[in-house]
Amino acid sequence: MGLYQYDATGLAELIRSKQISADEAFDYVVSQIEALNPAINAVIRTRYEAARKELTQVDADAPFAGVPFLTKDLLASIEGEILSFGSKALANNRATADASLVKRFRKAGLVILGQTNTPELGLMGITEPKAYGPSRNPWDLNRTPGGSSGGTAAAVAAGIVPMASGGDGGGSIRIPSSCCGLFGLKPSRGVQPIGPFIGEAWAGAVSEHVLTRSVRDSAAMLDITNGMDCGAAYPVKHQEGFLAASQKDPKPLRIGFSTKSPTGSFVDEECKQAVANTVQLLTELGHQVEEIELPLDGEQLASSFFKVLMGQTAKDVASIAELAGTSVSRLDIELPTRSLYKIGSKLSARDYLLAHSYWNELSRNMGELHKTYDVIVTPTLATPPQPVGALYPSAAELMSMRLLAIPGMSWLSLKLGMVETMARDMLDKVPFTQIANMTGQPSMSVPLHWSRDGLPVGVQFTGAIGEDAVLFSLAGQLERSAPWAERWPELRAKHQAG
Repeated sequence: MGLYQYDATGLAELIRSKQISADEAFDYVVSQIEALNPAINAVIRTRYEAARKELTQVDADAPFAGVPFLTKDLLASIEGEILSFGSKALANNRATADASLVKRFRKAGLVILGQTNTPELGLMGITEPKAYGPSRNPWDLNRTPGGSSGGTAAAVAAGIVPMASGGDGGGSIRIPSSCCGLFGLKPSRGVQPIGPFIGEAWAGAVSEHVLTRSVRDSAAMLDITNGMDCGAAYPVKHQEGFLAASQKDPKPLRIGFSTKSPTGSFVDEECKQAVANTVQLLTELGHQVEEIELPLDGEQLASSFFKVLMGQTAKDVASIAELAGTSVSRLDIELPTRSLYKIGSKLSARDYLLAHSYWNELSRNMGELHKTYDVIVTPTLATPPQPVGALYPSAAELMSMRLLAIPGMSWLSLKLGMVETMARDMLDKVPFTQIANMTGQPSMSVPLHWSRDGLPVGVQFTGAIGEDAVLFSLAGQLERSAPWAERWPELRAKHQAG
């Protein structure tokens, strides 16, 4: 059995029992990065020398002592290392401190060997930054691994590491988990620390965690890392019991499901079939399942999410310019990012707050729905993984974005309702994931279906806010009933054969 077949918990047990040494695990993962990464472009930066030194300082009693790990090149800052947020504008930006979550990763015994690819500022559900080039899906190198944690997902799916870090502001853990056949949970708002440099990201939409092959790895990590850090925006105390929950079947749950896109966009039959199969499995497991209508206005959902995103992007780009010591006009950023900045800069405080007020309305509506249903099931995505390049703005869309750079055009686009059209277009292929970011609910993508073409298709489960343990309990039951650990992409099979 190759080391790639072990999850992080299993690898830690091998090291702890001295069946292998931590140095052997380290060397193995280095060999996997060197052999597999050229095909998938998942890891954009390595730190082998520093990591080797850090390995000697790992507490042997830590839960994941000596397990190799990768962090996402976005919020997971490592003191002294480049943190570029996927942007050429920050190609030389060195972090002045470890992120709070990175400190907890280290305390868990993880050894950080490198950083993974992400779209610029994490703004897209694909991973194709101009600074580092596209990441590719190990299941089909012509397909996207999703985003924004696409490099992380590709690395884990290829078996380079058993788990790696990600963040989710609009689906960025769940989207790549669906594309790459992984388990990915976005915790409830405030459960994970996001300091020390910021109090909240994207108006509270962002939650950080890990992407994994096994449910137990994700649950065990949340047991270790959860809880507010100093000065956090949300007073969420440390909790325990997520791993224990994943190992025990839940009581019969009341589950509502829907395959209708919240925005009215097309949903592929493979994604509908994934939910249909899951509904059958859930029923066989003794849960009460019925079809429902989601309590939301699709146009308002798209518009309000997009307007808040634009406002946040305007703030982020302005901060980057300040950090880089230059003007925004001179920043080396991608055209879609500049376009969002331009429109977001013209968005009035009134319109931003009106958009955000719908998030609060949606939270109340979903809260009422969860009085009846413990869990809501939908497709994670509206389609299986798309070809690389298919979801990056087209030449015509880029031309429209160039027009927005003309003085006065950003303001005019708001007046003419162009933003609403852009919002619908942006959420066309990913209409299901943003709800949980807007409301703060826990939500997970579970790899329960593969298409006729052999591509992973995730199923999304969303719980009431604060009920992360319920999702872990259900995920563990699903994993035991319909295991996915033995499925590996062709890239891995060819590597083993070679």
